[in-house]
Amino acid sequence: MKEENRLKNNLEFIYGEKKAQVLYSRLIEKLASYKSRIDVANRRYPLTQKDVVLITYADQFVASAWKPLETLHKFCINYLKSSFNTIHILPFFPYSSDDGFSVIDYYQVDPALGDWEDVHAFSQHFRLMMDGVFNHVSQQSRWFQSFLRGEKPYHDYFIFVPPDADLSQVVRPRALPLVTRFDTTTGTLNVWTTFSRDQIDLNYASVNVFLDIVDILLFYIQQGARIIRIDAVPFLWKEIGTDCIHRPQTHALVKAFRAILDRVAPEVLLITESNVPFKENLSYLGERINGQGETDEAQLIYQFSLGPLILHTFLEGNAAKLGDWIASLPQPYCYFNFIASHDGIGLNPAMGILDEAEIAALIETTREHGGRLSYKKDLDGQDKVYELNVTLYDFLNDPAHPDLSRDIDRFIASQAIMLAVAGVPGVYVHSLFGSHNCDICDADGDQPRSINREKFSYEHMVAVLSDPNCRETLIFQRYIQLLVCRKENSAFAPLAQQRILKFDERVLAIYRENEKDHQAVICLTNVSDEYVKIDLPADFIAQGTTFTDLITGKGFAKDAGALKLVLRPYQTYWISG
Repeated sequence: MKEENRLKNNLEFIYGEKKAQVLYSRLIEKLASYKSRIDVANRRYPLTQKDVVLITYADQFVASAWKPLETLHKFCINYLKSSFNTIHILPFFPYSSDDGFSVIDYYQVDPALGDWEDVHAFSQHFRLMMDGVFNHVSQQSRWFQSFLRGEKPYHDYFIFVPPDADLSQVVRPRALPLVTRFDTTTGTLNVWTTFSRDQIDLNYASVNVFLDIVDILLFYIQQGARIIRIDAVPFLWKEIGTDCIHRPQTHALVKAFRAILDRVAPEVLLITESNVPFKENLSYLGERINGQGETDEAQLIYQFSLGPLILHTFLEGNAAKLGDWIASLPQPYCYFNFIASHDGIGLNPAMGILDEAEIAALIETTREHGGRLSYKKDLDGQDKVYELNVTLYDFLNDPAHPDLSRDIDRFIASQAIMLAVAGVPGVYVHSLFGSHNCDICDADGDQPRSINREKFSYEHMVAVLSDPNCRETLIFQRYIQLLVCRKENSAFAPLAQQRILKFDERVLAIYRENEKDHQAVICLTNVSDEYVKIDLPADFIAQGTTFTDLITGKGFAKDAGALKLVLRPYQTYWISG
């Protein structure tokens, strides 16, 4: 189906035929105007094994001599250009809370961080990923302040709820009130605030909201964005009397955004952020276009289930459950794989995969290792842990009993698994250094996610990385080595064939093969603290007689038709013929 028809059909589903006709006419004028101003390739972007995303805040590295965006750019150029081709800069707009996710002005760069020229500098060397925080805005935004004054067209940009409305079915992602009382020129109103009283949900039933969001979407592309991440996508459409999550109109909105991008900027990728159980998350890929492999919604979805499953795997020293889950993943492998991020590690995506006792073990380990917990309201009104707030390094390794060699091996093994699984990997900046929990970042206990959001002095980090014996340096060098190895072998291409091999439950074995050039690799990771012997049938890879570990360059020879391997605790081999 052509983009034009896809767009029309989705607009009609959302707004009805009459409104959709008027909206479509206004939209076509807007798209024509932007198309003449946007410099993008008029083709799909072909994802390869070279596509690796760094997730970072704009002010992650601070230096007195440069603006934060300039400093981040210097670090990326000096240290990461060989290993990353994409930088995801978390929201860098003026904001009032939630470390950037309560946006005051979508069109401005926070002056404390830099300006648009600083953002443009990244796109000269990297693909740029930007956030579409399209579910809500700050209460300090011009839109909401105009709403409070009753000014048109902003009078219907937000959702006010009658006092007697039944909201009992609404799925809650937070243990906070769903609505917040605000004084307006027409009286006191209960306004929909899914995530906090400072984050006011937008009303997509208003065509003007849709048009304004399209403007912002295309403006970001004009500023150099080549991947757009839609934040909190499951909650876009609210309808009193429903659960207000994954509504059909929500999917239609994402499909409309995708059809717009396909028409104006086909090179740009759309990725949806939905911290929900896997099957629900999968729905944001949409439906096949004309029976072909391509789908009509997001090109990539966040793979939230991978994080808690990897934590469980290392906690148990057993890869069986992770392996079975990977084997069940449907193709195409349109997954954005990550373990750590600026948020915590969500537990909802583990539902139906891990049982209650296994999830309870993750919660208890987080507590024991100095982490925090975030809660949400269940439908029965009870608070329930939905997110682990802890650095990945400190979850995997008890900070109270450090063992440097073992701890680094264990941490790197977790990352090697993420890099081996089919899809595009996303690496949180703190994972490059094995950051510890930042207790002072959440000193009052009100912002548990801040424990994993420490900012660095640029000068200090440069000094640290110049010390070859420093823990952070050892982790950084091994991480970069994995990334460089990965990008040189097409078997790691996101959509390349993937198969789980079963030898020993202490070892996760993934076979990857690129059908285009037949490059193949077997990725073996020992997730236990024991030595494990593996007899690997050599014909899995090639008919040759010699084989190489891509990571170390170590060679292996056949012995009675097999490679006889011994994996140290937490060791990884990437074997290629």
